[in-house]
Amino acid sequence: MTVRQQPATANGVIFITMEDETGNVNVIIRPDVLKAQRREVLGTSLLGVYGVWQREGEVRHLVAQRLVDLSGLLGNLSTGSRNFC
Repeated sequence: MTVRQQPATANGVIFITMEDETGNVNVIIRPDVLKAQRREVLGTSLLGVYGVWQREGEVRHLVAQRLVDLSGLLGNLSTGSRNFC
């Protein structure tokens, strides 16, 4: 996960930007999924997302239906943030 945002104007929706070797994908987490899986949204280092793909041109969205904490797969890898300043 590279960015997590919850704009005040989004009516409780959280947007997460995830990145892999193919590029970025925007994950949309609606309030009902957030309520049921808040720990996964806020507390994981490696997040798996099951959902429905939406695509408009080159912009891809994944509307989350189920979230999975996959942090255990990281083993002893360092997952801290970096400060580029």
